[in-house]
Amino acid sequence: MTPTEQQPRHRSVVSYVRRGERMTVGQQRAWDTKWPDIGRDVGQLPEGPLDLVDWFGRDAPVLLEIGSGMGEATSRLAADRPDVNYLVVEVYKPGLAQLILRASALEVTSLRLLRGDAVTVLASHIAPGSLSGVRIFFPDPWPKSKHHKRRLIQPEFVTLVASRLAPGGLLHLATDWEHYADQMMAACIAEPALRNVFADEPAGWAPRPEWRPVTKFENRAREEGRVCRDLMFARVS
Repeated sequence: MTPTEQQPRHRSVVSYVRRGERMTVGQQRAWDTKWPDIGRDVGQLPEGPLDLVDWFGRDAPVLLEIGSGMGEATSRLAADRPDVNYLVVEVYKPGLAQLILRASALEVTSLRLLRGDAVTVLASHIAPGSLSGVRIFFPDPWPKSKHHKRRLIQPEFVTLVASRLAPGGLLHLATDWEHYADQMMAACIAEPALRNVFADEPAGWAPRPEWRPVTKFENRAREEGRVCRDLMFARVS
């Protein structure tokens, strides 16, 4: 077994907040009718990597998004890329239900959902070198210094993500918190399996892609005077 095939140790610190699960009538209906086909709970997955070809019903590049929130941006991103198998990991049940509603309205068929911890998914259920990309947009910033250890983007997590990317696969991060952006950049630069696609840009930040929808978090950041930063790092061969 090679080093990238070894199972990394799971984080002992949870990087997300557990919220309530109360849903609207429409969300509950979407959950009841669609979830059995397109969703799975991480804690109930069988051991080993997911058979994504079987689950999606086709062999296509797999793009993983971590943290879809209420699904407004994610549904549009999935609709814009019908050529990829779009896999989402999120812990918030009403958010997943709302994503189902939004995706259904856009007639998205290439979307599959996992409810649970993204670290567990990557470490135990995604084969090394199998992802064409990983997107993490506006993860919880945990702004207080004493909570920085709860942030998802840490060196060991970046190493885990890099091991699951195929050569050339892209890790795309975005945040509106300056200190977190600097932490992300440091963690990605320190990972030898990744290279900064936009290393020649000022400070190495990626230009904001026009295709990334403007979320409520980004709008709020602009109103509060915070600058949003994108980072794009590719897996080296």
